[in-house]
Amino acid sequence: MNDDTATDTLDLFILDALQQDIPLVARPWEAIAARLGIPEPLLLGRLGYLYKTGVLRGISPIIESRALGITAATLVALPVPAERIHGVADLISTYPEVSHNFRRDHRYSLWFTLSAENAGALEQILSKILTRTGFSRDECLDLPTVQKIKIDVRFPLLPGTTEAP
Repeated sequence: MNDDTATDTLDLFILDALQQDIPLVARPWEAIAARLGIPEPLLLGRLGYLYKTGVLRGISPIIESRALGITAATLVALPVPAERIHGVADLISTYPEVSHNFRRDHRYSLWFTLSAENAGALEQILSKILTRTGFSRDECLDLPTVQKIKIDVRFPLLPGTTEAP
């Protein structure tokens, strides 16, 4: 198999493995390759292919924000007209406090998550975003986090299988 082949079953096993814990060792790719029973260069080649083709956007940690002092979060929705959606989304995405920004086929067409160190800071950032995008507080659907409930999101890519080919 080379980097130019289409996504295949091995790629699905690799993607499944990446949804598990990535070991905190000097050579994590070597450890993952060993878990899959393949050589490390093959794993790295397949990861490069998956990235190049857009299947894999990146590999990053999941950070517990409260441990870092980020205690306020909200989900915000705006009724953005179709002709403004990209411009408004681009502006909102410039804020480092925004972790997700997505379009919906709904009256509230643009949704984003916003986090800050406290409720006051969150309100200031949201007010700036609303001012810069031209929306009023009344037009905004603001759904603050009441209780954080974490789930372990994994996408079953190979249902009923547990071992690599």
